[in-house]
Amino acid sequence: MSGPLRVFLILCAGPIGSASYRVNDYGYVAQHPEEVACIIGRTFLLDKFAWKNPILLGVAAHNHPLDDPDLFKRLPVKKVVVPGQWYADMYRAVAGPTRRPGPSASTRISGAVARLAEDRRRADLRQGPLGRERYAPELIEPVRARLLKEGRSFTELRYGSYKEEDYQAALAPRADDLPVPERKPGHRYQQALACGVPVFAWDPGGPWRDPDYYPHRVKFEPVSSVPYWDHRCGTRFVDSAGFEAGWDDFWAGCAADAFDPRGFVLDNLTLEQQRCNITRSRERGAAAEGVRRVRPAG
Repeated sequence: MSGPLRVFLILCAGPIGSASYRVNDYGYVAQHPEEVACIIGRTFLLDKFAWKNPILLGVAAHNHPLDDPDLFKRLPVKKVVVPGQWYADMYRAVAGPTRRPGPSASTRISGAVARLAEDRRRADLRQGPLGRERYAPELIEPVRARLLKEGRSFTELRYGSYKEEDYQAALAPRADDLPVPERKPGHRYQQALACGVPVFAWDPGGPWRDPDYYPHRVKFEPVSSVPYWDHRCGTRFVDSAGFEAGWDDFWAGCAADAFDPRGFVLDNLTLEQQRCNITRSRERGAAAEGVRRVRPAG
């Protein structure tokens, strides 16, 4: 299941499930330009027809504002939702806060939600210089060797090569059983937290190293692989040396129930909280006089 599709289903299940909304009803949204259009996924829909509706764009829109530098001039985009605070900071560094005239709109909590096709491009990038071939010898193999040396049982899941039920099974409560996904995307670690599984997260930080942008087009840092995080979630490491240095403390913390990952989720990432966030975003997007904001998801 793709990230954009998961976001869409979660929104329908909780944050907008109690509101009036339509899915992919382009005829309706064209006839009601006062209603907010929420666009989730790839961005070809932005050019489908002449938009007059206030637009709430994201999550999973452009990878970077350079992909569409005139976005806010040519379309009535009121807010862009991005996955995490550092991504919002990177977006603002280019887009910046501006103000321009825009159509007034109703503040009704209704509108159209567009669910778009999965973007496979991110999976392809992980097969390049940032993918398995690079990190297998310097990170994955040392981690695997340490776990085997200690006699730990573990489940190893490779990005893009396992089924949803495989991951769910790995998160099921088991004695002395550790799920170890490779370079797991954001939704995966949040699923682990929600299941009460502490995470020892590889978080190398540094610059945003997307090969389509770095270093020739974009230089931005610091970034994080775990944008929603506090001490209750577990611990983090930067490289194989950090894994070796921090593993014992992390495992001791697990044994002592020192972490509370599900508590973090209940305090920060519940459907009810996100429903309130989405509702506020849509109300403000409908009522705004052309104010542009970039908002981290969550």
